[in-house]
Amino acid sequence: MFKQRIFRKEQLKFMVLNLIAFTVIFTIFGFIIYGQVQTTLFTKTDEELTEFKSMILENQTLGMNSLKHENKLDRELPPDERKRNFPNPRIMMVNWNENGEIINQDQIGTSLYENYLQDYELDTQNLDVITNITLNDLYDFRYIVFKDTNENDDVEYIQLFINTDAEQTIIHNFGNLIILCSSVFVILSISASFVLSKRMMKPIIQSWNKQTEFVENASHELRTPLTIIQNKLELLLTEPQEKIMNKFENIALSLSETRRLSKLTSDLLTLARADSAETQLVKQVIDVDSFVNNVCTPYIDIAESQDKHLWLKLNSKINIEADEQRLHQLLVILLDNALKYTAEQDSIGVKTYVEDNKIVLEVTDTGIGIKKQNMKYIFDRFYREDRARSRDTGGTGLGLSIAHWIVTKHNGTITVNQNQHKGTTFKVRLPKKEITKP
Repeated sequence: MFKQRIFRKEQLKFMVLNLIAFTVIFTIFGFIIYGQVQTTLFTKTDEELTEFKSMILENQTLGMNSLKHENKLDRELPPDERKRNFPNPRIMMVNWNENGEIINQDQIGTSLYENYLQDYELDTQNLDVITNITLNDLYDFRYIVFKDTNENDDVEYIQLFINTDAEQTIIHNFGNLIILCSSVFVILSISASFVLSKRMMKPIIQSWNKQTEFVENASHELRTPLTIIQNKLELLLTEPQEKIMNKFENIALSLSETRRLSKLTSDLLTLARADSAETQLVKQVIDVDSFVNNVCTPYIDIAESQDKHLWLKLNSKINIEADEQRLHQLLVILLDNALKYTAEQDSIGVKTYVEDNKIVLEVTDTGIGIKKQNMKYIFDRFYREDRARSRDTGGTGLGLSIAHWIVTKHNGTITVNQNQHKGTTFKVRLPKKEITKP
């Protein structure tokens, strides 16, 4: 219950962080798009205001009244030139005298003046700066104010207005669309955040479970031999005057459990280094058949002493590049495993050959075999199909995990299969990086 509460809390934390990240990204994206659209829409109107201002100042420099430009719309002129001489008709020009009064009411139109500009006051603080304004809270304009350079008239300032209702409508609608889409994306982000947080928690939960299982199994494996050793030593202390030969059995059992502890800690250290990627392979050229023969030779005598038969069939005739120490450890694990789970008169076979451009090493036996439903767990740490029997034979369930790591480190694969009649076969496939023997 406590564990589930921790997992839910962490998942909620990941979900909130993902949601915040998505929301910030969508918000920044929306602001950028909105700003770009707004800038693009007003670029054209600003260009027209600037060009009209330049035309007026140019005409005043030439001594002509800006409102009485005599150039007619010549169809033979290029479009850009005609547009420059005859600006956008939606631009409205207002002339102001030094007293802040409009002096071209007739050109503006009486209706327009009385309805919108009669109470309007000129702002001369931002000359030559394009500014937004809304007249009578109805219509949107952009305008620019600049000083008149013609000294022969009463005009002090010229103000150019251009209506931007269409642009403002587009911006307003686009803003609403951005808000709507952002809201939809945020809602979708909640679902995406939940899914992502669940996926993020999955490897964490698996690691947690594996770590918990590992600690429990390691504690159990360590506790049993330690308890035996402690009991035997305490028993020896009760009879300090007794001769060693009379307590030989207790001492031998303690030594046996000590060796078991030593092997267990060595295996745990190997797996810990494997997990931290500290262990590096030292590869060298190895004659596969000769190497396998040298490793298996002592086991032939061991098998005979147990009334078992170990046979070799070496047909690879290949030199490979591998870590000799780790490959030796791999083969010893497989042979030890085969000897443990075979009975008298059973046989153990070791074969090497080349298949699909890979070197194959097989260790097969006619022992008790592995149940089909348990084969997928066989390489898990501390997994033992029969815990009681494995403890009697000294097994801890770490050997095959180490074997799997060694093979994986060599970029190979290891599989286990049931034999047709009896026993199991471990098949190791290693990449073929070799020079064929002459």
